[in-house]
Amino acid sequence: MTVIPFDAETEFDRQLDRLVQLGYPALAGLPETAFRDLVAPLRARAVEGAAGLPAPTDARVPFLLVITRDLIGVVERLKLTTVAGKRKPGILDRNYAEADLPSFDPIKELEAPTGPAYLLFDVDRGEEFRNLPPITAVEGMNTQGRLPISIDEGLAFITLHPAALASNRCFSLVGSRCGDRRVPALWISQGAPKLGWCWYGNPHTWLGSAAARPERVGLE
Repeated sequence: MTVIPFDAETEFDRQLDRLVQLGYPALAGLPETAFRDLVAPLRARAVEGAAGLPAPTDARVPFLLVITRDLIGVVERLKLTTVAGKRKPGILDRNYAEADLPSFDPIKELEAPTGPAYLLFDVDRGEEFRNLPPITAVEGMNTQGRLPISIDEGLAFITLHPAALASNRCFSLVGSRCGDRRVPALWISQGAPKLGWCWYGNPHTWLGSAAARPERVGLE
């Protein structure tokens, strides 16, 4: 099998092109050129931060261009996700009450950058944490010097790399919490991505906990 060298500039451009093709500029209320200009300063930082990291796989990617809820709402972005090879749009689990979703904020440990977009590095879907409760998964991440990912970051993961979400390869987003024991998670329901939640202390055989490097690089 021929191994294709990983080019971070090409990967950044691919991610940006995909967001444009999905209609992110219009959802953000921006012309395409303005949307591209907005995130352009992150291109060089992506190349710098991805140095030495391997090429993307289904399970692990060197970086993600994360668009935040400050620019486009969670549900709007969720509707633009699909399972690899399928067409049904992502859906929000009915167990989210109307006012619930905005209350799930990034935990303080993430030090998530403010603003419309940022970079996240060395992201994996946490297969090693399958069938472990999120509370245990977080302990494992801490020993590795890694942190869980948030809702915005999970949506970026499956938007830019749809194959990251697969049967029995779904993942919790422990980096977003609302003050109780619920943990957001992305899984597959009837052939489409679903954003739901599980309990902090409950394991699931089909659910890992996604993680990334601690550093997040914003536009400022």
